[in-house]
Amino acid sequence: MKFGARVLKTGLAAAIAMYIALSFDFTSAFFAGIAAVFSIQPSIYRSYQNIIEQIQANIIGVISAVVVVMFIGNDPLIVGFTIIIVITVCMSLKIKEETILLAIVAVIAIMESTDIPFIQFAGIRFSSIMIGILSAFIVNLVFLPPKYETKLFHQLEKTSNDLLKWIRVTSRHLSDQPSLKEEIKWFIQEITKLDHMYLLYSEERTYTKKKRYEKARKLVLFRHFIHTTKKSLEVLRTLQRLDKDLAHIPIDIQNQLITEIDKVAHNHEKLLLMCMGHIKEQTPLSVDATPNVPQLVEELMNVEENESIQRFHFLPLASSLIDYHLQLEHLAKLLTSYRQYHKNEDIKTNPHE
Repeated sequence: MKFGARVLKTGLAAAIAMYIALSFDFTSAFFAGIAAVFSIQPSIYRSYQNIIEQIQANIIGVISAVVVVMFIGNDPLIVGFTIIIVITVCMSLKIKEETILLAIVAVIAIMESTDIPFIQFAGIRFSSIMIGILSAFIVNLVFLPPKYETKLFHQLEKTSNDLLKWIRVTSRHLSDQPSLKEEIKWFIQEITKLDHMYLLYSEERTYTKKKRYEKARKLVLFRHFIHTTKKSLEVLRTLQRLDKDLAHIPIDIQNQLITEIDKVAHNHEKLLLMCMGHIKEQTPLSVDATPNVPQLVEELMNVEENESIQRFHFLPLASSLIDYHLQLEHLAKLLTSYRQYHKNEDIKTNPHE
């Protein structure tokens, strides 16, 4: 976990929960803090979605603990048996794993030995955990709400630009292979993060018809931006795999390959800059300096200079380049459509907005 808003919210929620519990003279403010830590969610929508489940898990844990203590006792072995029962019940109700942990906390909190009347003790512990859950929900709702649209675009921009740099270097046979392999692993992780961030952004709610239409178009646009980034990664991986063979094809085809890849990469960068508003409004959105990818593909397919290179050896590279080029053309049309229908509604790319 990186230091950020969620880290701050976790600490703030725990502190608020404990202060509230202490204000009621609860001796178990510590459990309010624990419940708040377990209850913090990465988005407001997930807070709404999970609060019922968290309360449900807490109630299951408390009822199970109270019944077992009243009729059997609170021996450590019995506590462990009760935890097993609670986990089984929660799993049968398809409650999430992180929420089940909250139910376990409730069991341990209730089944602790005490000198005060047990029902009163159980009520205090139950209330402390509920305070933690509600504190986390309120903090998530009002304190530093996440801006996933901005985060998603910046992550997308960084990953795409880094990918394009490596594509240019690798197409010129200048990349260090061990370093490139490590970078490809990193790119795969970053694209996984993009998919997760896109999911969080898609879960954010809108409350007006106009905003819903705008959000739907943005979701389509972002989904295709991510898909285009995946296509560029496919090109990079194919270039890395065929690097030695590409070094032995005729020099004129090598130069043509570099030229066409540079054109495709330029068009990808241009679409990112258009989203950021760094290109003039009157600039045509069509993919200019159109790469002649079909001709390049035909040249690659006909390479037979070296007998060790089979006719269809470069088919994966030809296929990935065609897919990448077509995806960019489609993305350009989507961006044109978005700007046509939402001229005054820019994509939020400024983290200070």
